Amino acid sequence: MSEILKKLSEEGVSIWLDDISRERLVTGNLERLIREKYVVGVTSNPTIFAKALSKGSAYDEQVRELAVRGVDVETAARAITTYDIRWAADVLRPVYDRTDGIDGRVSIEVDPRLAHETEKTVAEAKALWWLVDRPNVFIKIPATLGGLPAITETLARGISVNVTLIFSLERYGQVVDAFYEGLEKARANGHDLSRIESVASFFVSRVDTEIDKRLEKLGRTDLRGKAGIANARLAYELFEKKTGTDRWKALKDAGARPQRPLWASTGVKDPNYRDTMYVEELVAPNTVNTMPEATLEAVADHGEIRGNTIQGRYDEAREHMAALKEAGVDYDDVVKVLEEEGVEKFETSWNGLLETIKRELEDKAS
Repeated sequence: MSEILKKLSEEGVSIWLDDISRERLVTGNLERLIREKYVVGVTSNPTIFAKALSKGSAYDEQVRELAVRGVDVETAARAITTYDIRWAADVLRPVYDRTDGIDGRVSIEVDPRLAHETEKTVAEAKALWWLVDRPNVFIKIPATLGGLPAITETLARGISVNVTLIFSLERYGQVVDAFYEGLEKARANGHDLSRIESVASFFVSRVDTEIDKRLEKLGRTDLRGKAGIANARLAYELFEKKTGTDRWKALKDAGARPQRPLWASTGVKDPNYRDTMYVEELVAPNTVNTMPEATLEAVADHGEIRGNTIQGRYDEAREHMAALKEAGVDYDDVVKVLEEEGVEKFETSWNGLLETIKRELEDKAS
C-alpha cells in the first residue's frame, strides 16, 4: 500500500486510472491497483482503446466470434469496448457501493465523430447507457458548443455524465450551467438527483504543451510550465463560486451532488518537468485526478503531497495568466486550438480503432 497515495486520497482527491484494456482486466491488474494504489475509478477514450486493441491477444476470441457472426465494424467496436467497460464497472462496483455512488465509476466516450452534433450525441449516450447497463458508468461527452445541450439532455434522462475536453474557464462555466440545467430537467422528469453523478474533465498538460510552444517563439522561457496548473486552479475557484449560488443550493436541497472538477491529461509531456507535478500542485477536496499508470506509479514512489495546493493560490494563478497575456500569448486562441485538436485526435484514434477491428475481423473470418 502506498502511503503517499493514501495521503492524497485523504486530502479529498479521488484517484482514477486513465487507462483500460482487456489484458488489465484478465490479469487482475485493475483489482490490484484498487487494492494497493487507492484507485477508485477508471477513464477511457478512443486513443486508449485503439492502443489496447493494437497489441496482445486478449481480444482474439471475441473478435473471432464477432467475425463468425458477420457483424459490421461499428457494431463490433461497440461490442468490444462496452464489454471492457462493463467488466471494469463490475470490478469497481464494491467501491461504488462503499462511496454511495460517488466513486467506483468507469467512463466510456460517445463516438467522437458526433462531437458537434447534439441530437446524435444524446442518442449515442442513451445507447451506451443501455449497452453497458451498469449504474456506475459515466458517459463521456465533449464540451464543444454542440456538446453542451447534449450534456443537459443526457443528464435530464437520469444518465451520469463525464464532460470531457474542457480547456477554457469560459467553457467550464458553460459546462457547469449545462449541468445545473440538466439536473433541473431531471428533477422535473421525476429522477432521483442523488443517483445522478457528473465530473468536469479539465485538461492540464496539453495547455502547457501549447503555451510553452508559443513562449519558446516569444523568447519567454521563464514563463514555461506553469499555465496548466494556473488555469486549473482558476477553474477550481470557479467551481467554488458556482457551488455557492442559490441555484446550486436549490439543487443540493433536492438531493443533488456537485459536479466535481476532474484533472485530466496529468501525465507530464515535457521530460524537463517533475513527473508528478500535475498531481502535487492540484490537491483540493472534491476533485478527481485521472492518471496514466506511469504517473500513478511515480506519485506512489516519490510524490510529495503537501496538503491543499489550490485554495489560497488564486491571485498567484491570475498573475501568471496576466503575465502570459502581456508576453503575447493569446489565451482564447490557445483554448480554441486545443479543443479543435482534442476532437480531431479522438476522431483519428476512433477511425484507427475501426480500421484495426476491420483487419482483425477479416483475418479471423478467413
